[in-house]
Amino acid sequence: MTWTVWIDGWQMQCCGADFVPGDLVSWTLLEVEPEDYADIVGGERADEIDFREEHHGQEEGHTPTSVEVVSIAAVHCRYEVSPGASDKVSHPVPGSTVLVPVEKADGRADPRTGVRFAGYLVTVRRTAEVP
Repeated sequence: MTWTVWIDGWQMQCCGADFVPGDLVSWTLLEVEPEDYADIVGGERADEIDFREEHHGQEEGHTPTSVEVVSIAAVHCRYEVSPGASDKVSHPVPGSTVLVPVEKADGRADPRTGVRFAGYLVTVRRTAEVP
């Protein structure tokens, strides 16, 4: 059985440990609401996300889960300030997603024209061992 895990780019850039397919990792996995990711990855892909990885403090009641990394895709999308918004905060633009298969997640995805790096979609398989 495989799961799809979302990892925020900013978390990897801040203090994430690099990983590649085949690595055994121990992550705190939290359940997600797919609609929270629809603007970033598209509705169909958002429905496939099972968990998000969280490593900025232990979430109460969640212990790390040992998984094997199967594949990694860097997620890029366009960000814009919503028309009429007074806060001037940029938000993901639906339909602008670019998925790029990568061989390593290190928080430093190669730049793409017209879009910004947002995070990773990682396919993992649960393991019985803790790395």
